[in-house]
Amino acid sequence: MNRSHPAKTKKHVLRDYNEMTVRKICSCITGTGSDIYTQERVFTFNRVEIKVQPSVKVKNGAPMSIVCHADISKSTNFQLKHNFTIFKDGKLVFMTVSGKGDARYEIPVARSSDTGDYECTVEADGKAKSSNSLHVWVTGMTKPILTAEKKEVLEGEVVKLRCELPEEVPPLYFFFRKIKMNSTPKEKFVFEPHRNFSVMEFSVEEDDNILQFDCFGRRNVKLEFESSKHSNTTLVTVREPFIKPTLNAKPSSNITEGDRIQFECSTVVAQMRDIEIILQKNKTILSSVRDEKLLKYSAVATLEDSGEYLCKVEQGRTSKTTKLNVIVSELFPKPILAASMSKLDENKELTLNCSISGFQKANFSILRKNSNGDICLKNSGNLTIIVNVNDTGSYICKAEVKGIVKESKPVRINVYAPVSKPTLSVASGLPEVVLGKPLQLICRSVMGTPPITFRFYKGNEIKKTVINDTYATFLDKNITQNDKRGYKCDARNNHSSGMKTSNILNITVIVPIRNASLGSIPYEEVEDGSETVFLCSVNEGSWPIRFRIFRKTDREVLLFEKNENADRVMWRKEAMNRRDTGTYYCMASNRANVDVKSRPITISVVLAAWQKGVIAAFVLILIAGAVTLTLWWFLCKKKKAKGPSMEMSGSALATNLTSEKLTRQHNDGDYYSGSGYIEDSENHMKSTDENKENTRAS
Repeated sequence: MNRSHPAKTKKHVLRDYNEMTVRKICSCITGTGSDIYTQERVFTFNRVEIKVQPSVKVKNGAPMSIVCHADISKSTNFQLKHNFTIFKDGKLVFMTVSGKGDARYEIPVARSSDTGDYECTVEADGKAKSSNSLHVWVTGMTKPILTAEKKEVLEGEVVKLRCELPEEVPPLYFFFRKIKMNSTPKEKFVFEPHRNFSVMEFSVEEDDNILQFDCFGRRNVKLEFESSKHSNTTLVTVREPFIKPTLNAKPSSNITEGDRIQFECSTVVAQMRDIEIILQKNKTILSSVRDEKLLKYSAVATLEDSGEYLCKVEQGRTSKTTKLNVIVSELFPKPILAASMSKLDENKELTLNCSISGFQKANFSILRKNSNGDICLKNSGNLTIIVNVNDTGSYICKAEVKGIVKESKPVRINVYAPVSKPTLSVASGLPEVVLGKPLQLICRSVMGTPPITFRFYKGNEIKKTVINDTYATFLDKNITQNDKRGYKCDARNNHSSGMKTSNILNITVIVPIRNASLGSIPYEEVEDGSETVFLCSVNEGSWPIRFRIFRKTDREVLLFEKNENADRVMWRKEAMNRRDTGTYYCMASNRANVDVKSRPITISVVLAAWQKGVIAAFVLILIAGAVTLTLWWFLCKKKKAKGPSMEMSGSALATNLTSEKLTRQHNDGDYYSGSGYIEDSENHMKSTDENKENTRAS
């Protein structure tokens, strides 16, 4: 019987069973086996069960048994060898061969490491079956063992501890505690996933004398935490590397300013190595020494030296401190600087006086504050000067007694030059504004000590008050067309001369152009060569107005341009011709810089009356000529009808040719003069005479 086989898993064991079965079968085939089955042996596994005695929850240290039972059905009553294998968390822990249907895995002393999921497998004659998994919990953990690297340490050193949980299996939690008398224990914990022990360090602090340490363990079982008992208590003695320092002030911790005070800080050390003494006040290090037992520091006491002093001794990680409160009494109060005036005009007299209440014997000096260093004006308690604007600034006085120098609070002196007469102007430059747009004004005073108070007026009404250095601005958004009130501003500062007022500024309100229109006389149709009058007008707009008239064909052509102090302009165009036919429009603008365009009009240039008469007369002449020619031809035809038939025949032919020619010419739409027609008739007449002569000859 084997209790533990840590190297084999359930998979490996089943593989070994299969190999053993194959070897048995081969042995029977080759005739090496001694047993010949005379009848068939048949069996089957009904079920395989695993149980724990006394229960699935066992106390730590108590005995425990894992029982594996195989329920098998057989065809006959024959002997069957069973191979029992028990696994814990998938690893082989027990194996045995038995002719019985039960196997028992005995654990005399159960430990928490025996907690886990158990499963058993039974193999017989090539067949195998496994049980269900069963969880076993061994409650309670072994008591941990705590050891300390040293039993005696110095302040500033560390205590190294080792806590071990024998017979426990990781993962485990280790908790360490540092216990001091009359204080709450300090606790630290470490998680160990792969080992059953852990180490921890605790620093030894000031005032640690005798320390106690213990530890305990904790594990997680099925989402439940289980803690062990506390370990043994380990005592560690702490020795001081040096004693707490002493801090003294000589001649006393209560002194008067101007007296010299000396501080002494000392300690007793065990080893004079890497020791440092530091003297501090309000976190400011005043002095320090190394590898010495005594520190000395002296200074002339001032009121600022009152307060708490700290002497600190350090060696390695160890430090100890001592505090001392020092009170420095005032030798004399701070001086007071008084000025005859804090605000005065330039070229006026200023007197400064420095004094100490109830104290006369002091060395005084009066100074003017400066970013590059205070400027001493006089080593005296009194100063009288005639001031100018450059004397504006802060002044102080200093008093010195027994080497103690005290400074007064600063006094601000402002010297004012009078303001000059302000000038009021428009920000855009010209004293005008477009109706509907805001007006921005600037009031400026070239001279005068700031701050200067500016006031803007519209008429006699105050619109805005501004305090600035040299100028101020005002934006008037309420501009109306008929607003006739002028603007002005005044300026003043703290000079006694008072207020200065600017000249009145009158503003011109520019009314933008509205609704431009263009007309002509005559309208739409104009006779060729006649005169046309164009009229461009606007409904509203400030003068002067710039009028422009354009003709638009394939491009825009400027025909007329004029600036007029009126709301309309006329332009006469003489001798219109056919090329002047087209679309016309006008454009108007003023200082509002907005171009307003009229609707376009179309002008057509037609023939004049006399031109039409000439054409009509010419047409009538042509018609009269045609009638005359037709009548003459008719008379000639009638006369020739009395002649011979041949002549009639030839004459008829000529007449037909003539009529055909006239008809064709009329159809072509051409006009012929009378002379042309007569010339053509003579030609026909010649043809008729020739026909007559030919007839007689024949």
